[in-house]
Amino acid sequence: MIFSSIEFIIFFGVVLLGLILLRNRNNARKTLLLAASWYFYAYWDWRFLSLILLSTLVDFWIGRQLGSTDDSRFRKRLLVGSLAVNLGLLGFFKHFNFFIDSFRPLVEALGLHAGTLDIILPVGISFYTFQTLSYTIDIYRGNIEPHESLLDFALFVGFFPQLVAGPIVRASHFLPQLNEYKPLTGANFYAGFQRFTYGLFKKVFIADRLALFSDHVFANAGAYDCTTTWLAAIAYSLQIYFDFSGYSDMAIGVARIMGYDLGENFNFPYLSKSPREFWRRWHISLSTWVRDYIYIPLGGSWKGTLRTYFNVVLTMLLCGLWHGPAWTFVAWGGLHGVAMAGNRLFMRSGDEPANSLQALFGWVSTMVFVVLGWVLFRSEGFGKASLMLRQMFLPEPGLNWYFPFVPFVLVGVVVVHAIKSKGYFGAWFLPHSARAYSPVFLFSLLWLSIIFQPTGFNPFIYFQF
Repeated sequence: MIFSSIEFIIFFGVVLLGLILLRNRNNARKTLLLAASWYFYAYWDWRFLSLILLSTLVDFWIGRQLGSTDDSRFRKRLLVGSLAVNLGLLGFFKHFNFFIDSFRPLVEALGLHAGTLDIILPVGISFYTFQTLSYTIDIYRGNIEPHESLLDFALFVGFFPQLVAGPIVRASHFLPQLNEYKPLTGANFYAGFQRFTYGLFKKVFIADRLALFSDHVFANAGAYDCTTTWLAAIAYSLQIYFDFSGYSDMAIGVARIMGYDLGENFNFPYLSKSPREFWRRWHISLSTWVRDYIYIPLGGSWKGTLRTYFNVVLTMLLCGLWHGPAWTFVAWGGLHGVAMAGNRLFMRSGDEPANSLQALFGWVSTMVFVVLGWVLFRSEGFGKASLMLRQMFLPEPGLNWYFPFVPFVLVGVVVVHAIKSKGYFGAWFLPHSARAYSPVFLFSLLWLSIIFQPTGFNPFIYFQF
């Protein structure tokens, strides 16, 4: 069940009706939301609901135990237990076949048989695993107290708007919201509907239509000429942004309608003038998670220059591996790590450019690097990535395919980002003064999304992660 489907609209309508009928009964409303969240996940495959239940029960129990003892050794064993269970499940379902296939020659050279299991990747496991881990780690560090309610904790883990593709919500941010009654208000409904509509438009009208072009060119890497290949690389860079930020907008909007705040996950990343700035603006919930729970525990920037560079690169390598069981993802993460380390080396005073010329150079070089990185990220193996890159820089004759929707979207992105860079945020989210015209604008976006929706099943890109 995806947000852009009629099944979800019906499902969400039933949930809202239930919340209205259960007004002023907060525990009953939370029970309804939990049941709806589990149904939402089980709609894909009910068998994997057991994994969410296991992570929920294990980390709730470990959290309670961490809060009831001061024994440092026992606390460390509890934390290791949480890490083992959660990362063990994540590693098995997401990376078992990857490592078997990667080290198959070595295993077979030792005279062993390296088989491969037909393991299905549970949707959203990367996201809810990181959420539950942040809970136990924060309790271990003393940043938060264990939560007393299993109902609240289970809802935190399984809350359906962000369950399958984020944002990765922290317990310290979400659990306190469950302590108070969340009435359905006109203001929240309007703000949430507005955000949901923006996200739907991004996904259906923009991202899915860009995919008609980029998916075909990437599937036939090397067959198209230099111009078409560059256009496809730019198209995918726009596609993944509008697809993932569209999902985040829809998740935030759905939660807002019900009165809950999930936090922001994107902040105009294609305005970035350095790789470090890009990761402060792109997938914010993930970048802050790896910063707080991987980079800082490794020593952050407090153990010398070389150790800092090592920590940055290792953190981004793991971030790449988190995205999927492929060496292309690892290489993509490593390249971003090296770029961030280089950024630290050459801009020790920070990311702010000294003048407008330096700012322009920083933006252009960052965007070129990001687009080339997306080529590696999107390609099915290094072979196809090398074919794409060869056509971009050492071109050979090939087919030419001009897809006019790509420059149309690109011009729109440049205009919106230019307006944003000047501080006119109201051009993106209509201000209260324009509220009289806002419904017309929103329903125009809805109409365009419905009329121009590509046929077939078009899941969100980050469902696979």
